[in-house]
Parts: sequence; C-alpha cells; structure tokens
Amino acid sequence: MPRFSPTELAGRAKQISLLVLDVDGVLTDGRIVYADGGSELKQFHVRDGSGLKFWRESGNRAAIISGRASSAVDRRAKELGVGPVIQGSSDKSAALDEVLKTLGVWPQQVCAIGDDLPDLPMLRRCGLAVTVADACREVRAAADYVTQLPGGHGAVREAIEWLLTLKGQWGDVVKQYTEK
Repeated sequence: MPRFSPTELAGRAKQISLLVLDVDGVLTDGRIVYADGGSELKQFHVRDGSGLKFWRESGNRAAIISGRASSAVDRRAKELGVGPVIQGSSDKSAALDEVLKTLGVWPQQVCAIGDDLPDLPMLRRCGLAVTVADACREVRAAADYVTQLPGGHGAVREAIEWLLTLKGQWGDVVKQYTEK
C-alpha cells in the first residue's frame, strides 16, 4: 500500500529541491570491477547524466552519499556538477544530516534514491523515497516510487522524469529541445 495518495505525492514532490543518490546499484549496476594494478572501474549510464543535467537546469540540486569510496565517483560528480559528495559512509543517516546542514535544506525537501538495506534510514527520513527495479525487497516496500529500470541502466533518469513531472517541470525540459 502506497505511503501517500496521488494528491499527497504531488504536494510532496513540489517541495523537493534536492536529490540524494546512492552510487553502487543506483548510478551503477552494482558490479565492482578491479583492474590489474588495483584500480576500481565503474560504469555510468549516459541518460542518468543527462537526467541530472535536466534536474539541475530546472533549479534543483543533487548530492551523493555512498557507502564505498571511489575516485571514479568524484570524477563523475564533478562532470555533472553534483555535490556535496560523501563517500565511505557506513551511516547514511548521519551523512544525510551533513548534506542537509551543508546545503541548508530540510528532510522534506529531499528525494533520496537507494537500493539496499544501508539506504533505508536515509530513505525513511526524506520527503520522497525512490528505489530502482532491482533493489532489495525491503527497500522496494519502503519506496514511494520504484523505477521500471534497474540501477545503472537509466533508472535515475526515469526517477528524475517522474519527479519533474510531479513538480510540473518536465514539460519545460522537453520544450527546450523540441522548440529549437
């Protein structure tokens, strides 16, 4: 049973100005690849990147909270203008507190996207909780929206389209490209 009626969901969405993302299993498909020499490789979907660009161009912000640490995440976040970036956090609720304080935002202004049990405390505190199609059962049950796509395959873009549609901003994004 959904936490909110469609009217409540739209009202909550209008308050959202910050998207907080997990990385492994959300921005990536969750696989971790080690190269010879010990470097770690991550694969990001280009549509998630364009979705984050649309999100930011619509006057919103995005941050990353990840349980692991990787220089590839720093690089991708920098490319996309996403920040703050908190990595290696075993307590995502405390990391969320840090992001909220840094950006001067309230929890009800946050939509968080996670996929696994360590994300639950963060997801439960936010105004809206989103998860990817291949998230664990407990996270799917706690989410206000479950994407059709799995993590690392455009799920973040899908979630952004859903959220911007609820906020009444998706049409403006599309117009930028269809009326040129």
